[in-house]
Amino acid sequence: MWEAYERHFARNARWQLRVRALEHLLHLDHNTARPLYLQLEEQLIELIESGQLAVGDSLPPERKLAEALGISRSTVQQSYAILRERQLLAGQGRQGSIIQNEAARLRPGMDRLRGFTEELEKLGRRPSVRVLECRIVEDRSVASLFGLPSTAKFLRLVRVRLGDDVPLSRESAWYSLEAAPFLADADPTQSIYGQLAAKGLPPASCDQTVEATMPNQEEAEIFGFEQPFPCLLIKRKTHALSGVMLEYVEGTFRGDAYVYRLKLDA
Repeated sequence: MWEAYERHFARNARWQLRVRALEHLLHLDHNTARPLYLQLEEQLIELIESGQLAVGDSLPPERKLAEALGISRSTVQQSYAILRERQLLAGQGRQGSIIQNEAARLRPGMDRLRGFTEELEKLGRRPSVRVLECRIVEDRSVASLFGLPSTAKFLRLVRVRLGDDVPLSRESAWYSLEAAPFLADADPTQSIYGQLAAKGLPPASCDQTVEATMPNQEEAEIFGFEQPFPCLLIKRKTHALSGVMLEYVEGTFRGDAYVYRLKLDA
């Protein structure tokens, strides 16, 4: 219970600091015919374009900003709505809104199986990784997903995947050491798909699901979210050409960075 109170007070303190900072940056003129909501929207865009408000930063909840600026909440709502229409702002409500850059969002295709490294390079980004866990494990529930005995061994990797040094996903993956025993000595900082291909066992197909989720506290901290923000949960079973299952992975991908696209034929 005390932890919840501490988080509440810490969050309020952060909002107070953010509101005070914006008070000094925003200067609305009440004596002009230009509507206040347009003045606020224009000045917020200037702050975003100048870098004073960065992608991933949070704007205060509408009520808090309205009180600080001495304007109505509906004025702030109108300004935020315009920013959302321009896809510069995501999220809404009491928890604030997060600044995003629509042009910078990733748009990977879903028509071909690619690893994170290959996908990022194809999209013109520089991939990198931060390894949180790398060990050999036995896991009864994971073994059942692979159709293997409960004593089967797996390489378990937990990694943060980054593009241009920005955390994009946190992935937990299991690799069958029965199918690919050489992965016991895998380099977790490099593409596992690349290492599989180098040994003549390239991934050939996968079954994948994509669903909405909210990040847990660890993931929110990794992504730099000041409050939870909708993400994508991707679960994938990857198979070799022979049909043997190589990988099971669950990844939380930040929702403000990805747009998945599909091409469907009639």
